[in-house]
Amino acid sequence: MTAAIAVGLLVAGGIYLVLQPGLVRVVIGFVLLGHAVNVLVLSAGGMDRRGLPLIGQGDPDRAADPLPQAFVLTAIVITFGITVYLLALARASSSADDEDRPDGTAAAADQDGGSR
Repeated sequence: MTAAIAVGLLVAGGIYLVLQPGLVRVVIGFVLLGHAVNVLVLSAGGMDRRGLPLIGQGDPDRAADPLPQAFVLTAIVITFGITVYLLALARASSSADDEDRPDGTAAAADQDGGSR
């Protein structure tokens, strides 16, 4: 039940931030959605069945399933790569001096006679 509440809060916060203007907010929202999916996959793996995975200690039927953990580890790496890409995209889009603004006005350096 606690994992479902955590997933719900992370999804709600992530969707809210993705729908906000600004690329950094979209990136943070994407990260929150990634965390929500990770918690969902881990909880689907059976959080109540986890036991010691050591041989000779504990019941082997109650040992944690390693497959959801491997999926989450892979998802963390993929989410990190996409986050770095989105942050690089945000930096590149904010430093584009030669482009006009989307509303048709020239950049501030062009209006006040700045040099290129």
